[in-house]
Parts: sequence; C-alpha cells; structure tokens
Amino acid sequence: MVTITPLEAELLEVAGAVPDPELPVLTLRELGVLRAVRVHGPDSVEVELTPTYTGCPAVEAMSLDIERVLHEHGVRDVTVRTVLAPAWSTDDITDEGRRKLREFGIAPPRTGRAAGPVGLRLGPTRTLGPAAGEAADPVRCPRCESADTELLSRFSSTACKALRRCLACREPFDHFKEL
Repeated sequence: MVTITPLEAELLEVAGAVPDPELPVLTLRELGVLRAVRVHGPDSVEVELTPTYTGCPAVEAMSLDIERVLHEHGVRDVTVRTVLAPAWSTDDITDEGRRKLREFGIAPPRTGRAAGPVGLRLGPTRTLGPAAGEAADPVRCPRCESADTELLSRFSSTACKALRRCLACREPFDHFKEL
C-alpha cells in the first residue's frame, strides 16, 4: 500500500478540483481520472492522470490546467504523466460525480457491471430490459426517471457519451457510456 504524505494529499485536492474540460460540471477527482500526486523534492511534483480512453483529446487541456493550479499553489516544477494502466472505468466516477451528471441532464453510467470484456448485442436500439439480455439497470431519463428510452446515436457530443431519447417525456439526453 502506498503511503501518501499530507502535502501530497493537499496537492491531490488542489489538482482534483480542476474541472473536466469536456464536462465542466465534474472535477477531475469526481471523474476519477486523477490517480496520484507524488512529491519528488521541495518544488517538484509528478501527477498521474488516466484518460477516459486512449487518445482522449482532453488530456492535454487537463494536464495544462493541473500544471496551472499547482503553479498557482506554489509548486515550481510540475510534471503530468499519462498512465494507461490500470485503465479508467466509469466505475471510477464518484457518487457525487454521478449526482452532478444527472442534475446536469446527462444519464450517468450504470454501476455494478461484471468485470471483463463488455458484451455487444446487435439488435433494436430501444431499451428492452433484462429479459431481452439487456442490463438489469436500464438507462433512465435524467429528467423524468423513465426507463423507457431508446438509443439515437452511439456517439454524442463526445466519444464518451451516447445520445438517447426518453419515450415517456420525448426529451433527448446524453448518456455517459459504461466502460
């Protein structure tokens, strides 16, 4: 088990408060992409950041924002290192992050998926329920909570989200896909 110093905990809080550039309603801590802050000397810090997916274009903006806030906090030498293992998962989003996504109008990813590869089932895009081989926890509309939703597009404003529509209130909404 890695021991974290009080200074590392403080700097982790500072860096973790940086908003995500694509979902500014969430902080990097709430999104779960900020892995560690390690102090290497009196003015030298290394930050570990895991992107939501390999090639995520927001990593550069996240890194620059982390460097900026740590410089403002008095750290002179900041290195942000991209770490791909362990891979980020939507299970890394905090409960607070899930609440904020819902309040922002984005259906949060479902929790409790089985470990291992994500299965792919081709067929109708409408949420059919567990009897049809779908997840026991359907994608619910963040506005009216109906489970009667359909997939409009596997991609939305970012590759991390899908575009869905509620068949009860007829409102479209983003769904943060499970990874």
